[in-house]
This record gives sequence, C-alpha cells and structure tokens, in this order.
Amino acid sequence: MKNSLIIGTLLIVFLGSCKKNLLDTAPYSQLATESMWSSDNLTDLGVNGIYSALRLGTQTGGESNLEIYQYDRLGYTGQYRNADALMNGTATPSNGIFSTNWQNLYEGIIRANDAIANIPLKSPSDATKKARLIAESKFLRAYFYFRLNQLWKGVPIYLEPAKYNEFTKARSTEQDVWSLVIQDLTACINEAALPGKYAKGSAGYGRATKGTAYALRGKVYMYTKEWVKAAADFAAVKNLGFSLFPNYVQLFKEANEQSDEMIFSIQNISVDGLGSTTQWYCGTRSSFGSCWNDFYVSPNLVDLYEKADGSKFNWDNYLPGYNSMSAVARQVYFLRDNLTAAEISAASARGADMTKYLAVGNEARIGAVYQNRDPRLAANVITPYSAYNGVLGSSNSIVISRFPYRTENAPAYDLRTDQQTFFYYLYRKFVYEGNSELLNRAYGPIDMPLIRYADVLLMWAEALNEQGDLPGAISKVNEVRTRAGMPSLQQSNPLAGTYVTGQADMTERIRNERRVEFPNEGIDYFDELRWKTLQSTVFKAGNGVQQVWGQNSITYTWGGDYLYAWPVPQSEREKNPGLTQNPGWPQ
Repeated sequence: MKNSLIIGTLLIVFLGSCKKNLLDTAPYSQLATESMWSSDNLTDLGVNGIYSALRLGTQTGGESNLEIYQYDRLGYTGQYRNADALMNGTATPSNGIFSTNWQNLYEGIIRANDAIANIPLKSPSDATKKARLIAESKFLRAYFYFRLNQLWKGVPIYLEPAKYNEFTKARSTEQDVWSLVIQDLTACINEAALPGKYAKGSAGYGRATKGTAYALRGKVYMYTKEWVKAAADFAAVKNLGFSLFPNYVQLFKEANEQSDEMIFSIQNISVDGLGSTTQWYCGTRSSFGSCWNDFYVSPNLVDLYEKADGSKFNWDNYLPGYNSMSAVARQVYFLRDNLTAAEISAASARGADMTKYLAVGNEARIGAVYQNRDPRLAANVITPYSAYNGVLGSSNSIVISRFPYRTENAPAYDLRTDQQTFFYYLYRKFVYEGNSELLNRAYGPIDMPLIRYADVLLMWAEALNEQGDLPGAISKVNEVRTRAGMPSLQQSNPLAGTYVTGQADMTERIRNERRVEFPNEGIDYFDELRWKTLQSTVFKAGNGVQQVWGQNSITYTWGGDYLYAWPVPQSEREKNPGLTQNPGWPQ
C-alpha cells in the first residue's frame, strides 16, 4: 500500500498539476474525467488518489496546523508555541483553518464520489475487485464526512461527481450526515469482497476493511449515543482479530506499525511529502536534523498520569505546599544543580522562590516526581532531568532536559530547544531517536494511527458504562491499563486508588484513560468536543500554554458554547449564499 500510494499521489499531481485546491476548479482534469477509470491500473491509481487525500495539509515548510496530531494543541493534553485564534478568542469565520479544513475534506469526498460513480460504469477490472474498491471508496467518503460533522455539526451532502460551480446545496442536519456515514459504512460491512482485516506485510495493508468500517461506525454511534449499537460494532472489531500490541513503547516504532492494534492509519514512507512530520515539529534542536519544538505537552496531561499504584498524582505529596505557591515562585524546584551567581540572579528576577533552592539535590528532588508513575508518562513525554537519545553533529548523543539551558555540547550535554529561556514538557512519542530511525527530519517513516484497538476498547468501555454495565466497562479499561503496566481498576477495596465508586467516577476515569493513552495522536480535542468538556478542561480558569511549573506564556480565553461547532468558512458562504452559519459566530 505504501508504494502504491506514491504512484497514486504522483498521478493526481500529474493530472491536476495546476489545481492545488480542487474545490477552486474541478475535481479532476479532462483526462481524469474521461479516462481515469478506463484500465485496471488507472482504476487502482484513481482509488489510491482518494487515500492520498488523507495527507492533505501535510507540509514541510512550516506546520500547517492541519495534520491530525497537530489538533492536540486545541485539546487538554497538548499546546502550541504560537497564539491560536481558537484559543485566544479571536477566531472568525474568515480564519484559514476553517476554510482549508472544509476544502480538504470535501476534496476527499469529490475523489470518492468520482470513484463510486465511475468504477461500475467505466472500469474493466473484474467484478470482485470493483466491488472491493467501491467499498473502500465508500469508507473513505464516510471518513471525510465523519470529520466534517465532528467539526461543523451538519454540512452539505454531495453523493455524485460535481463540479465546483455545482456546490450550491444547503447544509444537511447533523443527524442526516451521521445517517449517511452509517449508510456508507454499513454498505462496506455488507460487501463480501471487502476483507475483515489485512495481515502484517500484506499487499493490501493500509486499505479499508470491514474492521475499519465497524470501528468507524462504532465511533458514529458514540456521537448519536446509540450505546448498544456502538458496543456491538466494537465487539465485531475484536472478533475480526484486532488486539492490543503487548508493548506500548514499541507500538510506535516502524517495526510494529502494522500490528493488529493498528486498525486504520496514514501510511508514511521516507519520501518528501509522503512521510510523517512529527519529528520536524515535535522534536528538538538535539534531534536528528535539528528540529523545531512547535507543539508541546501540556502540564495538564503530565499531572493526569497516576502513581504506579494507581492512586492520583498530587504535587503536594512530593513538594508540600507546591499547589498553593504562585506558578512563578515554584519554578525554583525545576532549576538545575549548582547554579552560577548569574543564573541565581536571573531566577530571582523571574520570581522564583530561591529560599527553597538546593544547590546539590535540586535535580534529584524534582526528578523523583516523575518516578514510579504510569509508564506511559515516560513513554510519551520528555520530563525534566530525563534523558533523550538525540544527535550531536552526526553522532548519537544522550542529552538531559535541564533548566536553565547551557549547552548541548560537553560538559553539560543539555537538551536544546528553540526557546531556551522557557522550559516546556516535550513529546517523546513519534519523536525519532538517534540517527538511524529516519533519513530526513521532514519525512519520517512511521505510520500515523487514525484508529487503533486501544481507542476501540476505551470507547467500548464508555458505551458499556453509559448502559450501566460497570463491570464490563472496567474490564475493557483494564485491558488497556494492563498493557501499559498499570494496576487494574476494581470494586472490592475502597481504600485503594484504583477503586471505582460508581458510574460517574467511571466516566471520568475513562476520559482520563483516553487522555493519557493517546497524546500526539489527534484524539483529545475531538473527545473534548464530543463530551462538551472544553470549558471545564481546556478553558478552565487560568489555563493556557504553560511551562512545566504552570506559568502561562499564553492564556486561553473562553468565548462561549459556540466553540463546540466550527463556523462555516466565510469564503464558502460567499460562494454559496445558501449556507447558514452556526450559532454564536458572526452571521
């Protein structure tokens, strides 16, 4: 699939080289419209062109804010080095993030509609293959509409090939769009030619399957609150042979990107424009290729990782009085040992409470905070005074995250970032190590998961909990926790931190389990939208882009409940005056 997608992408570029944004012109060139589906090979390439639409928004000249992992910046678990209009209360329907998302997702739909309409009429491929490719195209169309509906809560529905000037429909309701997505996914599930799953190494790996259709349909039922149907679909995913990979850390390495946990993923290879950009924008200057740390881990996430015994983390248990100190004062705990006189003066000027500083032992004291915690913390986050396997020159180099930064060279070997006067939590997941895991900082080879089995298990748990099946919900969550190395939730010992008091407690535990399981995977923001928790989590009082000790460099501003649905882009309303605006946004 990886190699075929290269060819498919190149074909799309060739056929529409002057049509960077297909919604601004026509979906395909004249050659594509008349001849795209006229041979077996062109049929393959045409469908691969739909898959390539999953990569729209990928760029290597600067972060696009459109790639799936980059959406964590809008959620509770991630953050972004620059001010974001959605977070600081300045977003308007004219912001580019809205129009580009809308256009990219509809571009994928246009390609899918072309395939669904023309493969039966024009393709000479055998009937079984055509049935499979049509099912794949319907899955992809469903995925693109799913993404649109997550954000806009009702969009125009187009099911036939259409030219740009034919995009004049009014918005359908949110429920009508969910019904369409369910219809397409049900057709995939019922298609005999579509396999249940592909094994690792299979030529078809990465393509849509019945497993991907069941998983996505289950997600839709979570939105429509049809809990019984959701649970049944997630059970079907398990029955098709999907399962957890046994090692959380190794799951996100190239050797295991085709494990049975990965239900659907964006296929990346080490070719410019066709690889992952996580290293480029989540790495550090000490990473291979000297990368940028544009996207950070939020202290909110770090504080969610439980202690190893399953009890909640509390700063005061390690540093008494920490929680009541001002954020600027408690930076003292994060300072390196043996500060120079100049560094002490600078820390004092920043507001650090230097009466609590230990010239010898400050590093060990704060390092202990991150020990004996949920192992996923160390797997996902570069925490203060932890080691990172980076690159110095062309050689591997173990560097340490210290503050204040001195040098990545001898004798300090400090982890170097773009913003050396600030101290942030950094991503470890999907940030490549040493100099052997990738060829170029701009294109990493590791696939980006869109749906994996842990996601299915935790949604399954949520669906069971909503039905009142607390033991069933606990069992599903415990599968994820056991793989991570965490103790199981239980209802027998009320004195233990793992004790579940009831349905409401379980709801919050499931949500936190999702937050700690999926950082840098682009899941949290969409969860917060679905749960309608943005105000209480992301926009809680005082939250913002924070250094490790909780001091804001940017403070978020809650505008109102209208933020749960994105505005219809102003550019689209100018092209199609029949598009109504979502409530709360300028009409």
